[in-house]
Amino acid sequence: MLTVDLNCDVGEGCGHDAELLRLVSSANIACGYHAGDEETMRKTVELALENGVAIGAHPGYPDRENFGRVARDLTASDIIRIVTDQINALAEIVSAAGSKLTHIKPHGALYNQSARDPVLASVIARAIADLDDKLVLFGLSGSHSISEAEKIGLRTASEVFADRTYQSDGSLTPRTDPKALIKDQETASTQVLDMIKYGRVRSVDAIMIPIIAQTVCIHGDGENAVNFARAINRSLIQSSIEIKAINA
Repeated sequence: MLTVDLNCDVGEGCGHDAELLRLVSSANIACGYHAGDEETMRKTVELALENGVAIGAHPGYPDRENFGRVARDLTASDIIRIVTDQINALAEIVSAAGSKLTHIKPHGALYNQSARDPVLASVIARAIADLDDKLVLFGLSGSHSISEAEKIGLRTASEVFADRTYQSDGSLTPRTDPKALIKDQETASTQVLDMIKYGRVRSVDAIMIPIIAQTVCIHGDGENAVNFARAINRSLIQSSIEIKAINA
């Protein structure tokens, strides 16, 4: 039987985390820099544990005004500091709740920049490995985020997106492009099944490109996040694909 992880970005103040966490297998919880705070982290951890969902940290740039989606040019030491501070903040809350972190997924611009930049990807991977080399790094499938982490022996999960379109080089279409977001459930579900079952995705240029899909992201801040999660969860079950956390 095919298996796949279904993850969602939560703890970002979007108001429907409880519904989402009944439909996914992994939660990427905002750690206070781009969104969230100690109280939202604690509540989101509790919800994840109630639903048997794996808990991961979702560290981003310290830029709440832009939701962490504006690129920054920081030194390696600054990147290490913001990543480790956020992971540690959530890890303490998770530990107090009697559980532990399973994975790390950078957020927004930090995620996208590291996918393109091997130096930044390496810095992030090493920061994670230095904290806990049993953590799994979620990174864009086929990107430097994955390859640089693998070079140092850090476990990875190749991530694909249900609600985003792809360029012919395997990168995500920039959010500034009107074609960046997939807005209907049927298209999203079809894209997810193609990626999991056949290892391919259709680019905006109508080119079928190869892709590895180990974990599927649904953006928790999306307008139709719950409906998307429900539709994708249902389509996976109907296709006999088991929804299972990476570290389960």
